[in-house]
Amino acid sequence: MNADAIDDIAARHPDAFRRSLWKRYATPIGILLCILYTFYCAWFFSVGAVLEKANWNLAGAYLADWVSYEIRPDIEFKDNHLTIDYSRFSKLGSNPDPDWVTKQMAVIERRVDAAPAPAIATNKSSQDSFMAHGAPTAENPAAAPGQSVPAAPETVREKAVVAADVVFGNGRIAVTPNLVTVTRGTESVIFDIAKDSSVTPRTPLPDWIEQRRPGSTAYVSFGFLGRAEVQDDEVVAWRRFFGWANFVFDTNSPFWGKPFGEVASLIVSGARIDPSRSNAALAWDNVLNNAEWQHGDVWLKLLQTIVMAFVGTVLASIVAFPLAFLAARNVTPSWIANQVTKRFFDFQRSVDMLIWALFFTRGFGPGPLAGMSAIFFTDTGTLGKLYSEALENIDDKQREGIRSVGATPAMVQRYGVLPQVLPVFLSQSLYFWESNTRSATIIGAVGAGGIGLKLWEAMRTNTNWANVFYMVLLILLVVFIFDNISSYLRRKLMGSVANGNDERRARLLPAVQVA
Repeated sequence: MNADAIDDIAARHPDAFRRSLWKRYATPIGILLCILYTFYCAWFFSVGAVLEKANWNLAGAYLADWVSYEIRPDIEFKDNHLTIDYSRFSKLGSNPDPDWVTKQMAVIERRVDAAPAPAIATNKSSQDSFMAHGAPTAENPAAAPGQSVPAAPETVREKAVVAADVVFGNGRIAVTPNLVTVTRGTESVIFDIAKDSSVTPRTPLPDWIEQRRPGSTAYVSFGFLGRAEVQDDEVVAWRRFFGWANFVFDTNSPFWGKPFGEVASLIVSGARIDPSRSNAALAWDNVLNNAEWQHGDVWLKLLQTIVMAFVGTVLASIVAFPLAFLAARNVTPSWIANQVTKRFFDFQRSVDMLIWALFFTRGFGPGPLAGMSAIFFTDTGTLGKLYSEALENIDDKQREGIRSVGATPAMVQRYGVLPQVLPVFLSQSLYFWESNTRSATIIGAVGAGGIGLKLWEAMRTNTNWANVFYMVLLILLVVFIFDNISSYLRRKLMGSVANGNDERRARLLPAVQVA
């Protein structure tokens, strides 16, 4: 039929070719409704106000903490010198001396309080003296019994830090007891320090320095490289470095700070560091028991998460399989059995896995058993519903064909039903196994064990964001691996099930016909 014929038919039967009003405007109306709904959601959830009030600098700092670490030197002002301290558990070890902090040493004099002199015995008063025993006298004016005579302060000479420089790439902070010079690029600002009183800039502040009120702390930003606070009693600097510090060995390990070649040489052929075991065993123990990253504990918790997901999914699949046949109307004709089983599935599905995890944590205590039970209960209801719906949507022609040759009811289900639904059952179970690996992480955070609890503990500190990112990467890696394994098994199992069922059906039909 050519275009002219179609036009001729349209001219003779215009009503058949006239589109309804809804069909003509359905697409633009749908687009308009989506736009209106988007605006409504933005208004209802106050998206604009939330974005306006968001602290993007803080969010950026948290993201930077995922892939970097900070070293914090505290430079405290004294009368004529400085003291430089680092945090107790510094990533630089017990005696940090980084090359980006330079110190100028000099001999200074400072007054210290001397130790009190021992008490001086008083002269024994005559028996007829009106002075009480031990009272101050002209010979001993302040020597009361049991008291020491205060000593005058002493002046000592010692070597101390009189100036310090902290380098931030193209920026630096030069610190002296009464003066701080901050430089970033070509801009410099000098602060006069009145100890325990005020911080006063000599020039107007650039946009990368903030002082909220005159004389208060000055906040200095060096971008990704770090930040600093100039206070009236000290300068606090946070120097940022890309990467994860001490990821393999912590500062307590004898291998810490050594280059890779030296560590490899010690492990392969070096003299034993610990006489009771080889250097390889010592190195592996140091990696597992790294105090900062806790690799051994993290890997153990990740294994618990994998086991929780696997065992919970397997048990749910085993229980849901026979119950699905009871719930399917075309397999089990009993209305009561159908409804009771389906309502049981609804009950298990209506309670979220997280709620089941809280329930079983109260019953069994924190640990993987609570997590496995939560996955088992939730997935039994979900898989049971999916299995029963798959059974209710099968093609009855295969069952009728098997039944027509005189097969028993069990053989009808085995060869007429299972070949149609078994690939679907396996595919759904494998998908839930992969999905439950992620779900096990969430329920672990409420005490159900696994890496989820470890992840939540790291997040609660609000400082170990690099450890959080490390565990997130491990979870992503496990999910990626299981996704590929699940896809591979689905392809293999579906193919083998289809081929095997065809062969068994071919062998069954002649046997049934003979019978």
